[in-house]
Amino acid sequence: MTEPVLPSPGNPSSGRRLRAVVFLCLLAVAGGLGWYYLLRVPDAPAPGGFPGGRGVASPWAAPVPVRVVPAIAEDLAVEVKAIGTVAPLNTVVVRSRVDGLLQRVLFQEGERVEAGEVLAEIDPESFRVSLAQAEGALQQNLAQLKNAESELAIYRRLFQQDSIARQQLDAQEALVNQLRGTLMTDRAQVDNAKLQLSYTKITAPIGGRLGLRKVDAGNLIASGDADGIVTITQTQPIAVLFTVPEVQLADIRTAHAAGRLLVVEAWDRNEQKMLAEGVLTTLDNQIDIATGTLRLKAQFDNEDDALFPNQFVNVRLRVRTLEGAITIPVDAVQHGSQGTYVYMISDGKATVRPIRLGPTSNSRITVTEGVLEGDEVVLEGLDRLREGRAVTIVNESNAGTPTSRPAQNPNRGG
Repeated sequence: MTEPVLPSPGNPSSGRRLRAVVFLCLLAVAGGLGWYYLLRVPDAPAPGGFPGGRGVASPWAAPVPVRVVPAIAEDLAVEVKAIGTVAPLNTVVVRSRVDGLLQRVLFQEGERVEAGEVLAEIDPESFRVSLAQAEGALQQNLAQLKNAESELAIYRRLFQQDSIARQQLDAQEALVNQLRGTLMTDRAQVDNAKLQLSYTKITAPIGGRLGLRKVDAGNLIASGDADGIVTITQTQPIAVLFTVPEVQLADIRTAHAAGRLLVVEAWDRNEQKMLAEGVLTTLDNQIDIATGTLRLKAQFDNEDDALFPNQFVNVRLRVRTLEGAITIPVDAVQHGSQGTYVYMISDGKATVRPIRLGPTSNSRITVTEGVLEGDEVVLEGLDRLREGRAVTIVNESNAGTPTSRPAQNPNRGG
């Protein structure tokens, strides 16, 4: 019979088996420690106040500190928020109506002007000459007409005496009518020359704020110049254009059709300061099928020039006001597979209260079902709560130092 061969101390397979045994032992010890400190159900608190009487409290079993706030009844403004662009009601490029030399510029860039104010002057001499020519031709034809009318009166007397032929009288009447037509043309030319002369004074067609000057005095300008002399932008009043989703149109259209003035607020980009308050004036006549939105226009007095053309603003359109609505902070609302809910405190423990929500305004949201006025809901400490979890209610004193009070039953049931 052959003797079995025993592994020698230097056999590599024997060393690997030894290391595997040691690793399994260490893993078992680590698992036992983890079960003991993390998963083991704590013993009932001993008279000393700690589980098992060992004097060390488990942080997972301690009551959760929470802060609660009461539900209040208030008038809540239902608002639609959007991003808008400030747009002037009117923008005009001031151009010359006649060709000539720009003689004087009478405005300062950026200043406010009124409609009809003189902004610049064109050299008027050539237009005065044209006016004088038209007036001279008018006087000449006027004299010819008077002479022809005098001769016509003589021809009519002679015709009644049967001293001239009818044809001669008709010719004189035709000459008088011709001169009258020429006189009307001359008067129109005089009026046109006066009009052209008046165009040498360039006036502001609307009131508003001037932009930068685009041409200097001494340059020849023409009536067809595209750039013009300066731009006037009407900023008082001014408009804001913004869009709202199609799903929010029903309330807006109903209120607008009823003739109600819907208040619109314009806020800065950070929504920290309200710039102006106006009213909704116009709804577009069709929805943009690409975005599913409708363009709206609001008008603001803008007496302090807080709104500037092409400025981006945050718009709040106040659709209606809910009187006596029950509201809670938006951050107190939780969302789960069973719907929306809040945590309330009953007998020192957290309890889940299902709720039904209404419109939201700023950081407050209305509750239509599940919470009554005065009911306290948990606002802070929500991340560690669950149904039946023990809690400690923490309030902030006026000095900013947290103080605790025992959990109370809710004032009312839902």
